Amino acid sequence: MNKIVERLDLAGFSAGTQRHLTVHRYGKRGARPKAYIQASLHADEIPGMMAVHHLLGLLDKAATDGKILGEIVVVPAANPIGLAQVVNGYHLGRYDLVGDGNFNRHWPDLYGDLAARVESELTQDATANIATIRRAIGRRLDEMKALGETQQLKLGLARLAHDADIVLDVHCDDDSLMHIYIPPEHWPAYADLAAELGARACLTSADSGSFCFDETFYMAWSKLRQALGEKFPIPSPCFVATVELRGQADVSDELGAKDAAALFRFLQRHGLIDGNPGEAPALLCEATSLDATDVVQTPVAGILAYKVALGDKVKAGDHIADVIDPMADIAVARTKIVAVNDGFVLAKRLHKLVIAGHRIAKIVGTQSLKHRQEKLMLE
Repeated sequence: MNKIVERLDLAGFSAGTQRHLTVHRYGKRGARPKAYIQASLHADEIPGMMAVHHLLGLLDKAATDGKILGEIVVVPAANPIGLAQVVNGYHLGRYDLVGDGNFNRHWPDLYGDLAARVESELTQDATANIATIRRAIGRRLDEMKALGETQQLKLGLARLAHDADIVLDVHCDDDSLMHIYIPPEHWPAYADLAAELGARACLTSADSGSFCFDETFYMAWSKLRQALGEKFPIPSPCFVATVELRGQADVSDELGAKDAAALFRFLQRHGLIDGNPGEAPALLCEATSLDATDVVQTPVAGILAYKVALGDKVKAGDHIADVIDPMADIAVARTKIVAVNDGFVLAKRLHKLVIAGHRIAKIVGTQSLKHRQEKLMLE
C-alpha cells in the first residue's frame, strides 16, 4: 500500500502534557495534483470526522489497488486541543479555552512580503510561476515561529496544506442543510463538489474578513495577483472550500459513508484517483454571494421557539421564531423574530436557550444585504 501515517507532535500545553496530529499520506510526495483534506477543526463538529473515517477506508483500498495518481494528505482530526476541551461533561471544541478564540479564525498570513520575495523570479511562464510562488510560501511558513500550542497547531496544519491544488476543510453547522463555502472564481469549475455532496447552498466570498483556514491559502494568491498580475501571469492554482456536513446531530455510519463516497468521486474527477466517477449529479443550488445570506440574531434572551423548518422559503417580514421570557407575564413574554430578506432557511440553532445576540438562523437570499458588507463570518 502506497501510504504513510505520520505523527506530528505539538509542544506541551502544560508540564506533563503533549498532544499530536495524525496525518495519513497517500501517493508519492510531491506528485500532482495534491489534495489536502482535514476534518473537525471545530472539534465539537463530529460529522467531518465520521465522513473522513469512511474516506480513509476508500483511500486505503485505492492505495492497495495502485490507483492513487496524485498526492492526498488527510488529517482526520485536525484539532486535538479542542478534542480535549470537555468541561463538566460538555465538549467545547469551537473556541480555544486558553484565550486564542475561534479555532477557525486568524490563521497565518501567507501573503505578507510575498510580492517582494518572488517578483524578481517570476516570468511569463504561468506554470513555472506557480512552482516559484509555492516555494516562496513554503519558505515563509518555515520562517514563522509559534510559541503557544494553538499557534503551533495552526502553523503545522498550514505547512501540510500550503502547496495543495485542492484544500477541503470539513465542518458542520448547528442544525443545518448541507452547504459549502468557496471563492467566487472557483465556480462553476468546481461545482461538482456541491453536486456530489447534494449541497443546498454554495456561498461565495472573495474575502470574508476573518482569515479562516481555507482563505489562508486562497488569499495569498489573490493578493499577489492584485499586486503583480499586470506584469506576470499568476493563476489561481489552489481550489479551497469549507464543507458544512449538515448539523451537529447528523452523525451516523450511513451519512458518513455517503459523504465519503461523494468526496472520493470528487477526487477521482479531479485527477487524484484512477477510475471513472461517472457524471456528477444534478446541482441542487446555484452559487450565491455570502453577503446575501442573513445571519439572524436574537435581540433578547429566552427560550427559542421556531416557526419555520430547514429548507422553508421565507419573505422579508415573515415570522420565523419567538423568543420567550419564561419569567415574564404571558401577555408580554414573547419577542417576535422576523426575516429581513427573501430566501430559504439554511440553518437553525440546535440549543434553544439563548442570550441576546445569539445567532439563531441563516437565511440564504440572492440580493446583497447592506448590513453584511464587512465581516461576513461571525466569531
